Amino acid sequence: MGTIVESTLVSLDGVIEDPAAWAGEYIDDEFQKAGLERLLVSDAMVMGRTTYELLASDWAGGTGAFADRVNGIRKYVFSSTLERADWNNSTIIRGDVVSEARKLKEHARNDLALWGHGLFGETLLKHGLLDEMRLSVFPLFVGKGKLLFRESETARLRLIDATSLPNGVVVTRYQPMH
Repeated sequence: MGTIVESTLVSLDGVIEDPAAWAGEYIDDEFQKAGLERLLVSDAMVMGRTTYELLASDWAGGTGAFADRVNGIRKYVFSSTLERADWNNSTIIRGDVVSEARKLKEHARNDLALWGHGLFGETLLKHGLLDEMRLSVFPLFVGKGKLLFRESETARLRLIDATSLPNGVVVTRYQPMH
């Protein structure tokens, strides 16, 4: 059985929206190498429609080792509204998110990578399907944007590990306590 591992970029004030606008100066070679290593041990990526559309526009046709892996990996998009998934190796999953995600976990041998904590990630966390949250905490305040957790969302987490990178980013790993 596979595990679903979420990786989310978050500012000190909890903003996760549009990290391309605020995280750029911190995305160095070491950070990119760690991201590639995460994808290399993953069977596939799982995501909602919004993340799919963002990633497809950012990475489709990109070059280099990281882009090659993102473009080549199997991608499962959970959406009831997306009509077509033209990005390489993408499949749209319709129907009950919880039961379909559970099926994917049962058939996976390794990790299923999830980037970002949107409605899809919230649903997985709420239903005990998210196995690990990796939060890369960036040393800056953004001041506006979508926050990591909505006001009504709650979760208890257990710290597994924390690593401080030379660029000031702290990568924390948490296991949800179901």
